[in-house]
Amino acid sequence: MNLSNFGMDSITLAGPLESKLSASKAAGFSQIMLWAKDLAGHPGGLEQAVRLVKASGVRVTGIQVMRDFEGLSGALHEYKLDIAKNMLQVCQAVGAPLLMVCSSTSSHASGELPLIARHLAKLATLAVPLGVRVGYEALSWGRHVNQYAQSWEAVELADHANLGVVLDSFHMLANQADLDGLQDIPSEKIALVQLSDFMWRDIRSAEERLETARHLRVFPGEGAHSKELSELLRRLDRGGYRGDYSFEVFNDDYLQLSPDIVARRAHRAAKWVTDQVLRRSLQVRQPSAGHPTMA
Repeated sequence: MNLSNFGMDSITLAGPLESKLSASKAAGFSQIMLWAKDLAGHPGGLEQAVRLVKASGVRVTGIQVMRDFEGLSGALHEYKLDIAKNMLQVCQAVGAPLLMVCSSTSSHASGELPLIARHLAKLATLAVPLGVRVGYEALSWGRHVNQYAQSWEAVELADHANLGVVLDSFHMLANQADLDGLQDIPSEKIALVQLSDFMWRDIRSAEERLETARHLRVFPGEGAHSKELSELLRRLDRGGYRGDYSFEVFNDDYLQLSPDIVARRAHRAAKWVTDQVLRRSLQVRQPSAGHPTMA
């Protein structure tokens, strides 16, 4: 694990696309997770935004985010499928290898796991000829899928080579997830790991969960769950995960700071993460009989 494994998430940085790319690169990051609106909302249009990204030399980790996709039926399903096709085309245009799909919050969506799996597999099949992989993430407030173990269950049932699970530390921490389930997920089926923390131990209401998630996350090493994050990171490393980590930190305070300052904070977080993974508990050597230690 080294700096090349880590990237910024554009949602964490203030300013236009140009400044986000520049700040990430200046801080030493070689990749960035983009939101589709970063490209669609560029003043010069999508084509100019794509040229800008490619000229920056910064690799695109993936594109966010396809919402409320799975479990729908009829016209709603067809509508979402059409939107997904357009987002896959954006991925292809900018060279993004991953489209992120987060679990549905829609009251119109079915919670039937076989249907969810079929819809995810359908999307993964559409993504194959475009060279894009699909990653499925459990939102901690998802209507039917809100634990990472459930998202993995859906991905496993879909049984599609082009579909993986996205692990997000915020949602896992917010739900006090049992990390033992990580051992059930093959490392090659983890499409991405998103990292962030928050400043208090407990989330006391649904409103506080949303407020924290959307406005008050912090970088790893800055929050109240360093112990749990360290354990998560070590388990992923021991399980063989060698893929990308993205700092998805929604924080209104950071959006009032220069992108360069925030990117440097992210660089410190990357150093903190690697320290947690590389740090090992070494057993103290005990002197053998007849070989006392020297005073």
